[in-house]
Amino acid sequence: MTNQFVQSKYINRELSWLEFNRKVFDEAQDLTNPLLERLKFLVIACANLDEFFMVRVAPLYEQVIAGLDKTDPSGLTPGEQLDRVLTRTQDMFSDIYRCYNSLLLPEMKSQGIILAKPADLTDSQKAFIDVYYQKNVYPVLTPMVVDQGRPFPLILNKTLNIAILVQDKEDSEGEPLFATVQVPSVLNRLIELPAADENKYFILLEDMIRMKLDSLFTGHNVISSSCYRITRNADLTLDEEESEDLLSTIEDSLKQRKWGAAARLEVEQDIEENLLRILEEEIEVSRDKLFAVDGPVDLTLLMKVYEIKNFDNLRYVPRPPVQNEDFENCEDIFELIAKRDVLVHHPYEAFDPIIELIRQAATDPDVLAIKQTLYRVSGKSPIIDELIRAAEQGKQVTVLVELKARFDEHNNIIWAKRLEKAGCHVIYGLVGLKTHCKVLLIVRREENELKRYVHMGTGNYNDVTAKIYTDLGLFTSNPYMGADASALFNMLSGYSKLTNLFKTAISPLNMRDKFMRLIKKEEENATRGQKARIIAKMNSLVDEGIINALYSASCAGVQIDLIVRGICCLRPGLPGVSENIRVMSIVGRYLEHSRIYYFYSGGAELVFLSSADWMTRNLDRRVELLFPVESEEAREKVLKIVQLCLKDNVKARVLNPDGGYTKVNAINGEDRCDSQQIFCRMAETKPEYRA
Repeated sequence: MTNQFVQSKYINRELSWLEFNRKVFDEAQDLTNPLLERLKFLVIACANLDEFFMVRVAPLYEQVIAGLDKTDPSGLTPGEQLDRVLTRTQDMFSDIYRCYNSLLLPEMKSQGIILAKPADLTDSQKAFIDVYYQKNVYPVLTPMVVDQGRPFPLILNKTLNIAILVQDKEDSEGEPLFATVQVPSVLNRLIELPAADENKYFILLEDMIRMKLDSLFTGHNVISSSCYRITRNADLTLDEEESEDLLSTIEDSLKQRKWGAAARLEVEQDIEENLLRILEEEIEVSRDKLFAVDGPVDLTLLMKVYEIKNFDNLRYVPRPPVQNEDFENCEDIFELIAKRDVLVHHPYEAFDPIIELIRQAATDPDVLAIKQTLYRVSGKSPIIDELIRAAEQGKQVTVLVELKARFDEHNNIIWAKRLEKAGCHVIYGLVGLKTHCKVLLIVRREENELKRYVHMGTGNYNDVTAKIYTDLGLFTSNPYMGADASALFNMLSGYSKLTNLFKTAISPLNMRDKFMRLIKKEEENATRGQKARIIAKMNSLVDEGIINALYSASCAGVQIDLIVRGICCLRPGLPGVSENIRVMSIVGRYLEHSRIYYFYSGGAELVFLSSADWMTRNLDRRVELLFPVESEEAREKVLKIVQLCLKDNVKARVLNPDGGYTKVNAINGEDRCDSQQIFCRMAETKPEYRA
């Protein structure tokens, strides 16, 4: 352990995120995963890095330029963070391309999937390219030359481009001209070629264009060319206080995202020096922002390879979600929820009951109102369709659409306008706060009184991600939960203040205090010699106050198990600080996304689900929901889930004090436990989730 680790009780947030992405990348190298799934993990790691540079690295550059030298909790200044981040990301890029070239490409070839190089093409393939290029590609291309009358063009964020040096054939002594061509994103980047054997041959669109550059610059010789790509600052800064129309303000900001300052320049490794110098000067990037890669620029193209048909043997065996047994053959969903709480575990159990609940509510004459929060929904959301149908049926439909959901802003603007047009009451959220909670409330008239039906969840109301994200959702007609849901919506839609909540906690109002009291109670019980235990499962652990409370509880003897998929700034295993804390992470077929919080509480065994991670933004700057799981059956199901996660010795990794991870391996004689695979089998066989 280095002196830096000894000095700090906290792991730097950015470096911790890179360790998470390293775990994702490790799955691309895991030979037990099917080939195309390994390609997909590589794509995810690369896409993660794109967002990391746009949202986290770009602001670090701005802080360094501004001369800020305030240290973060780990003791690093912005400049020190940036240096370490760039070193690690350069290493990661090298490893990613080494994996692509040395492992994935050869195995793809052995399986009959060949990415052909121009030099390896047959005559018939070249003839095909001649025709294909002329009919499908050439008409779309726009070559842009830079000279005295034509300045360097604005290059869009994350677009693939070709930088070119050309020489006038009639002026061989003149200065070469710079030109650039955007590889059209409207065209498929992976183009299948005719083959004389059973293999599948493909060529990249940029390679085809480079083969035909002479057709774009007639009268000129092409001296050199290289693909390049810019990653720009995409962190939107909004002045909501001064904004009269939040929707218009976000629409304008989205346009600016395309032109943010460059945070990274990717080029091919063999780019000519003159070409590179021009790019650096015109794009205004320093060498520390340069990433020279040994292969195609932007490996997210491999998603197209993953989607190739007729190679199902190279993918995971399909495991479609199964229906939760409570909802099987259920004709009246209200009758079911009125009898008991039902907990659904996605993606192992189907998302359909949520859609069905809204569908039945839309046509039920006794339903008076439907209220729902939407943070991220799918491109063709059935939930939106059902909400619109409910409004058309005369129901009072209120929908909070969070316009500030990063990278889903444009999609959410479209949905908001469509909902409004259908007659729904659309709320855009609270000034200065993102609304991240996941709540559905239905008000129904029953026997001359109103009854509330509620769904609360840990994940988004998104039918697509519900098939690949692990999340939990609770259906209940508990009147206290219903009252809390009504109070929440009244706060979101008006000026009602949340004063008396029966069951739930809501940030930024009282969730932080709730967590601190629960942690403190475990510490007090441990101090008195009683059993004390905390288990928490989340995406990220960053908040300094929560971390310090966990350190204090650990010192008192509380046994703490944390299952943190991504960022974890808590440093486990420090003598006298965190000896009783174990942190593990699971990265597998499905994205671990559920938030579960368990406190032994003197034997009461309190179990909560939440939309919130233990991050400062979730506790202080977002509207989040923490809700209890109180029915015995549902609580046992949640406990079984966390216990199986803690036993995972196939896809789990344990966090070390130095911030790195060690993969958990089965001890001699110990059964292999792949928690995600076990959950799949449990959903199919429907055993009792009893611990």
